[in-house]
Formats: sequence, structure tokens, C-alpha cells
Amino acid sequence: MNSIDKNIIVISGPSGCGKDTVVKKMLQMDERFILSVSATTRERRPIEKDGVDYIFLTSEDFIQKVSECEFLEYTLYCNNYYGTLKKQIEDKVNAGRVVVLVIEVEGAQNVKKVYPDCLTIFLAPPSLEELERRLRNRNTEDDAKIKQRLFKANEELGFKSSYDYIVENNDVEECAKSIIDIFDSEK
Repeated sequence: MNSIDKNIIVISGPSGCGKDTVVKKMLQMDERFILSVSATTRERRPIEKDGVDYIFLTSEDFIQKVSECEFLEYTLYCNNYYGTLKKQIEDKVNAGRVVVLVIEVEGAQNVKKVYPDCLTIFLAPPSLEELERRLRNRNTEDDAKIKQRLFKANEELGFKSSYDYIVENNDVEECAKSIIDIFDSEK
């Protein structure tokens, strides 16, 4: 592994599987890890903070950054752009941190092309029924958007075998500990 590769963990999984919650728990459990904050064009939810949860950009600003090659990866997901800014990753790795990217499957494949030895983990829900329950309990989207996310989840589950590890999220703390243990065993 080169120095950047060994300090990048990519975590993907369907919307609602608990990626953000598990990573937040990882960050609480182990100070080596730091989150890469993704940029997006989607609407900010009331509880979200710009620069903390996401870097919220207009479509025009996002496209401008794409044209200036500022993204490590980016994609269109459920009619919104999402991407990882290269400078964020480089700055954090150069500061000696292990950067955790929470991105969708297409983005993960693109990161793997640039950093082939990064650690990739697919976070899976216990079941599709549980995934739907979690999405509905968030109360952040209407029924049409939830159905769109469930359709996308079925597609994403088909990519899980392309990841280094698959971790099922039945319990947030156990899931976070499993990911930390995997990182340590790979190191």
C-alpha cells in the first residue's frame, strides 16, 4: 500500500443502512479516524450543518468544481450530485489521519481506481424490510423518494461482493468496532 491508500477507508451501503451513525460512533471510539465531508447539491435537511454534515453547493458551483478537476470522485445519485474533494483527502492524510469516506457504490469504485489499496467496506442492512423501516422513521422524505431509495438499494446490494468486506449493521457500536478491527487487521 502507498501512504495515502493505507489511510483511506471507503464505506458504502444503501441509504438508511446507518452509514453516518456507524461512522460517527467510529470517530468517538478511535481518534485516528476523521470523516471526509462530501459535497452535494441536495437540499440541506433541517438538522444538517454546512461543512459538517456535507458541503452544500449549488449545481452551478458543483459543475464548476468538476470542470476544474477538484473532485476525487463524483456522481449523480437520486437527482443530486455528490462528490469527494481531492484537497480534503490529501490535507487530512498529510496530517496523519485515517480518512473515512462515506460514499455510494459508483464513487467507491472510482476511489478504488485512484487508490487501489484503500480499504473498502460495504455496510449492509439486516434486511430490506428493516431498511424501509429506517428510511420511513427518519421522516425526511416523502413516499415517492423512499421508494426511489429502496429501488436504488436493491441495485447497490448487487455491488457488495466488489468490496473488501461486508459488515451487517445490526448494532451500531458492534458494527463500528468491527470496522475498526478490520482496519487494524489490514494494517
